[in-house]
Amino acid sequence: MMFEVSEGRAAPLGATITGDGVNFAVFSDSATQIFVCLFDADGRETRIPLPERKGGVWHGHIAGVSAGQAYGLRADGPYRPDEGHRFNINKLLLDPYARRLTGHPVWHDALYGYDSKAEAKDLSFDTRDSAPWMPRAIVEDFAPDEVTSRLETPPRETIIYEAHVKGLTAAHPNIDAPGTYLAAASDPILDHLNRLGVTAIELLPVHAFLNDRFLVDKGLTNYWGYQSIGFFAPEPRYMGQGGIAEFRAMVDRFHSAGIEVILDVVYNHTGEGDELGPTLMFRGLDNANYYRLERGGRRYINDTGTGNTLNMSHPMVLRLVMDSLRYWVNVMGVDGFRFDLAAVLGRTSSGFSRGAGFFDALRQDPVLSQVKLIAEPWDIGPGGYQLGGFPSPFKEWNDKFRDGVRRYWRGDPGRVADLGERLMGSARQFDHSGRPATSSVNFITAHDGMTLEDTVSYARKHNEANGENGKDGHSEDFSDNFGAEGPSVDAETLEARARRKRAMLATLLFSQGVPMLLAGDELGNSQNGNNNAYNQDNETAWINWETADDALIKYTAQLIAFRRDHPVLRQRMFLHSRERMIDGVEDLFWWREDGRAMETRDWHDPARRLIAVEMRTAAQTPAYAASEYAVLLVFNAGKSTRFTLPPAPIGQRWCHEIDTSDPGHQNQILNGQDIEIEEQSVSAIVLVAENEN
Repeated sequence: MMFEVSEGRAAPLGATITGDGVNFAVFSDSATQIFVCLFDADGRETRIPLPERKGGVWHGHIAGVSAGQAYGLRADGPYRPDEGHRFNINKLLLDPYARRLTGHPVWHDALYGYDSKAEAKDLSFDTRDSAPWMPRAIVEDFAPDEVTSRLETPPRETIIYEAHVKGLTAAHPNIDAPGTYLAAASDPILDHLNRLGVTAIELLPVHAFLNDRFLVDKGLTNYWGYQSIGFFAPEPRYMGQGGIAEFRAMVDRFHSAGIEVILDVVYNHTGEGDELGPTLMFRGLDNANYYRLERGGRRYINDTGTGNTLNMSHPMVLRLVMDSLRYWVNVMGVDGFRFDLAAVLGRTSSGFSRGAGFFDALRQDPVLSQVKLIAEPWDIGPGGYQLGGFPSPFKEWNDKFRDGVRRYWRGDPGRVADLGERLMGSARQFDHSGRPATSSVNFITAHDGMTLEDTVSYARKHNEANGENGKDGHSEDFSDNFGAEGPSVDAETLEARARRKRAMLATLLFSQGVPMLLAGDELGNSQNGNNNAYNQDNETAWINWETADDALIKYTAQLIAFRRDHPVLRQRMFLHSRERMIDGVEDLFWWREDGRAMETRDWHDPARRLIAVEMRTAAQTPAYAASEYAVLLVFNAGKSTRFTLPPAPIGQRWCHEIDTSDPGHQNQILNGQDIEIEEQSVSAIVLVAENEN
C-alpha cells in the first residue's frame, strides 16, 4: 500500500491525528534515520522513513493513516556499544509517546540487539527481525474533555489507600470483570472506601510494563509493575473492550465518590535492563542520550538496582517525563503521583540535589505544581537515602515512621523517643525550608513488605514462592508472631494480634502527617508471610474479601472518623512545645503515667513502654484558626498501668473517646484523676465543656 508522505511537524511528539492522516515525531539525536512501521491486519509491515529532522526530532506526516493503526519504529545508526550507540534496524521499537499498546513482548532471542551465543555478547550484532515478538503501538484519537475542576483535598485532610488495580478486585465475589480498571472503581469498592473515609487511592504502576524474562521462565509474572515500557500507555492487561477510555472512566468514578487518584510512577528506569537486556524502545532509539552511561558508554549507571537509569539531565528526556505527567493529569484526570526511587530523579553530575532540573521543572509548572507530589526518597546509588531532602511541595514516604512504630509496639527497648518524633511528623527530617507538618507520608505497611496481618503473625519472611530461595525481600520487618508462626486458632493469640493491629492503626491515624493505609489491612488480609510479593499474580497477593474482618473494617473507619473530627491531629504547623500567643499555653506536653512531665532520663529509659502526649493547635497557628481545644493520647506497649490525668482547664473535663483495647468502648467523662490504660493499647482523650455528659 502506498502512503503520501509530507514534511509534517516536530511537535507534538508521538503520533497525532490530523484532518487527513497522522503526524509522527520522534526524538533521536544520534540516529541516521528513523522509520515508522505500519502494520496491516495480517501483520504485513510498511516502512516509511521520516523525511525531516529538526533539533534532533525526526518528523513527517503520513496521509491516509487513521485511528486504530498499528505501528512501531525502527532506527538506523551506528552500532558501537563501547561508545554508547546500540542502533539495530532489525529491532522493532515502541514509540515512547504511544498512547496504547497491544500487549507485551513475547520472549525470544530476536528481541536482543546482540547474539547471546556470541563470545562478545553485547558487542556482537543480531540480524533477526524482532517484529514477530513485539507488541504494537496503536494510533489513538481518545480526547476527552480536560478536567477543569478537581477535588483538591488538602494534605491535612488526606487519607491515602495504596492498592493494586488487579489485586484490589481479582478475588472479589461481587464484581464484574474483576482485575480491571472499571472493577477498581465499581460500586462495591467505592462503597467500601467511602465507608472507611478514604480520600485518595494510590495505584501501583499502571504505565504499560514488562513481564521480565527471568520471571516468565519460572512461570511467574511481574505483578507490581515496576518495569515501565510505556509512559503514556495504560497497562493493557487491566483493560477491557473499551480500551484506554476505561482508565479515564475509572478516574471519573473515583472522583464522583470524592476520592482522588494518585499514580505510582516509574521514571527512574525502564524495563530494558542493562547492556544484556532487550532492545525494545530507548536502547534502540538513542541509547547514549536516553540513559545514563558509565564512562566509555558500554555500561549503564545503575542507581536503581534494575540495570539502567534514565538520563533526566537531558532536556528531551525531561520533556518526555513532563509531557507524560501532564497527559495523565490533563487527559486522564489523575490528581497526583508517587515517584518510585525519586532520589534518582534528583541526581546530577555531582550527586543528589534538591535543585535538580526535574524538581525545578515540576515546581514551575502551572499544572503539575498544583497536584499531589509524593517521593519515595531513596535509591541504591551513593548518597541515595534522602528522607527529608526534597523541596516543597513534595511529600515523602517515611520509612522511619514504619520501622519506628513497628519496633515500639513489638516492645523493642528504648523506643519511646523515636515514637515521639514519629507522632509529631518527624520534624527532625521535615521541619526546614518552610515545609509543612504534612510533608511526611506515614505508613506502617505498603506493597513492599508484610501486610499488617502478617506483621503480627510472622517473625520472619516466607518468600519461597518467589523462586529466589527466600533471599529476596527485606531481611528485617520488625514483625512479631506472638509465639506461633502464621495462622493460629488459639483465642488468646488471636486477641493479642487483634489488639496490636488496632493499636498500630491508631498510631498511624493519630500522628501528624499524611497517613497511608495498605489495601486489605483494614480487613485482615494476609500474604502468608511473603514480604516481597512482586511476582505473585495470584491469591497470595490478591485481597481476600471472603475472609474480611468486618469488625476491623468498622474500627478502622472509627479511627479515621476520629482523626477527621479532631483537627489537632492533622495540623499544617509543627508542634514544638512553644507558648501560644492566644493563651500563653504550650502547644505540646509529654506526660508520664504518674502525671509528671517527661524528663530527659525518661526519654532514654530502655524499659519505658508508655508515653502520653497532650496536643493543642500549634503555636504558629494564625489566631483565626487556633483554639483551646486539646487531645491527649496515651500509647502503652507494656502492661496495664494506672495513668494520672493532667489537669483540665477551668470549665472543661477530659472525655475518654478511644480505647483500642476495647473496640466497643463508649465515650466516658473522666471525673477522677486516674484511669486504667490497658496493655498494648492506645487511648484518645479529648477536652469537653464541663456541662457535657
